[in-house]
Amino acid sequence: MYHLLFHRYSILLLFIINLFGTIYGYIWYGWQLEITPAIFLPFVPDSPTASLFFTIFLGLFLIGKQNGYIEALAIVSLFKYGIWAVVMNLLTLAVNGSLSWQGYMLIASHLAMAVQGILYAPLYRVKLRHLAVAAIVVLHNDIIDYVFGMMPIYGNLMDHMQVIGYFTFWLSIVSIIVGYLVTQRNSLRNKNE
Repeated sequence: MYHLLFHRYSILLLFIINLFGTIYGYIWYGWQLEITPAIFLPFVPDSPTASLFFTIFLGLFLIGKQNGYIEALAIVSLFKYGIWAVVMNLLTLAVNGSLSWQGYMLIASHLAMAVQGILYAPLYRVKLRHLAVAAIVVLHNDIIDYVFGMMPIYGNLMDHMQVIGYFTFWLSIVSIIVGYLVTQRNSLRNKNE
């Protein structure tokens, strides 16, 4: 299976899919970006930025280059925002009793985001300093979202922002741990041998 996943054409196809998904994600956030103060603009479109990091990783990999900071930001943010969007859409379904077809599409695409970040972890060259920067970025983003009120607007869920903020903080911690485990597995194995 890994042979197929890591084949150059598979990576090129994934690059194209993620590039268009990233562009669509920024368009999807367009109306919220219009009402966002300029200083907070980089912190609002969470999922498209996560897929942007992964797209950059794929592009660099295709030309024979790597960047541990981009890779750490990709794995941590892909997992975090992939899982976050799945949970928020399921919560929307529970609160509203229904979900649009776009909601189901977001569940599928964001679950794929989380999975692809993990599947391609064997290609990452992430060190602890890279993970430390990724951890600061995602936790800082939580502060911007839930202290300064810049979180993605999800209709009726806005009534539950304190609980969602608490959940998101712990999801960030879990995402950092997942990022550590999947990128440092070889380092841990080598130390134990």
